Amino acid sequence: MNTEPTDRTYSIADLAHEFGVTARAIRFYEDKGLLSPRREGQRRIFTERDRVRLLLIVRGKRLGFSLSECQDIIDMYGAEPTEGAQLRRLIDTIRQRRESLLDRMEDMRLTLDELDQVEAQAQRILDGVNGEPSAAPDRVQSARETIVSACRAVRK
Repeated sequence: MNTEPTDRTYSIADLAHEFGVTARAIRFYEDKGLLSPRREGQRRIFTERDRVRLLLIVRGKRLGFSLSECQDIIDMYGAEPTEGAQLRRLIDTIRQRRESLLDRMEDMRLTLDELDQVEAQAQRILDGVNGEPSAAPDRVQSARETIVSACRAVRK
């Protein structure tokens, strides 16, 4: 093995360890055409190019990009870095992902607010049940309906 940085090679175990992924995940990325190691018998030999591509995949997945979006980003790295269209596409992809995450964050905030309200209402009913035994069945039924409604909202 040559020690020149551009000639360095890696085994699947090397890359799995470096990036904290399984060998199975790396083989999956290979099956999807994202990585192209050469073969020596059954052994996969990964180049520095494959290593960088895996870095981009892992980073993209961590940021919540789909494999298709990761492929687009990887393809951009293969193009001329000053290509304006490629950079605009990357920026658009990032902005779309950010918008999606902000929407999900707002949905989660609303769900948490609703859970807080249901919890407070259930606590008030429970406190009332302890103080007024004759009204307990109606209040318990109301609490059940409120909780079921909240659970449905959480599942959405």
